[in-house]
Amino acid sequence: MSIVVTGATGKLGRLVIADLLAAGVPAAQVTAVARSEEKAADLVAEGVRLHLADYDRPETFAGAFRPEDRVLLISGTDVGRRTPQHAAVIDAAKAVGVAQLGYVGAFGGPKADFGLADDHRATEQLILDSGLPYTFLRNNWYSEAYAGDLGNLAAVVERGAIVNNVAPGSRIATAPRADYAAAAAVVLNSEGHLNKAYELGGDTAWSFEEFAAEVSRQTGRTIVHNSITAAENRALLTSVGVPAPFAEILVEIDDAISRGALADTPGDLSRLIGRPTTPIADTIAAALAERTP
Repeated sequence: MSIVVTGATGKLGRLVIADLLAAGVPAAQVTAVARSEEKAADLVAEGVRLHLADYDRPETFAGAFRPEDRVLLISGTDVGRRTPQHAAVIDAAKAVGVAQLGYVGAFGGPKADFGLADDHRATEQLILDSGLPYTFLRNNWYSEAYAGDLGNLAAVVERGAIVNNVAPGSRIATAPRADYAAAAAVVLNSEGHLNKAYELGGDTAWSFEEFAAEVSRQTGRTIVHNSITAAENRALLTSVGVPAPFAEILVEIDDAISRGALADTPGDLSRLIGRPTTPIADTIAAALAERTP
């Protein structure tokens, strides 16, 4: 058995590979698919095999996979362009008949009704149409989007508020990237996951009022949640330099949270990783610690 991880030099891909190696998978049985040899140098130094390929160049996936491979397709970052990019990987995997094609998609799968999920729904359908044995890893939002490398927690503390168009009291069941990576590693390195879809998220859904209260508790500063309209948030985001298309994605996500689309806690993630998911308070603490001189 060999395990192949695409997008291997991204934050999620690196964690998945680290978890596989920690679980005892020989490095020589792990292949990192990446665009840059330089960015993958540390993985190669650990003994991981490297295949250079680009989602926008389907021909570069020739020879990337073998029939016995378990493949993890980590979605690209170019929203709106990801379906044809992912198709390049799926076609290459189908051409050799890989043993498993795992895909990191969006929470809710075909029921996800926000724009960011469009590419994910289309990709899942392409995988189903391919006839390959699949595993869908449908990740909820990352905790780091609000506390960590994706979210500007320092700015929240500075202004004393987290501002979005999420309706007061609405809840979201996030988990940190490390928890999602751990689940992917388990699915790639154990049996019983073929032709299954996992809805992955935190064990406990939280509200932004609770998030603000937790940041207040940990910093000693008064933090509140200010809920504004979608139009106001769109204008605010673009005024501080967020590109309009990405601002629209963020506004849509907040609307989805308000509808309860990201609040379910099915427990798939904690069952896969064999422990409770990491609470949002822990992610907040880690983010604050990183910013402490």
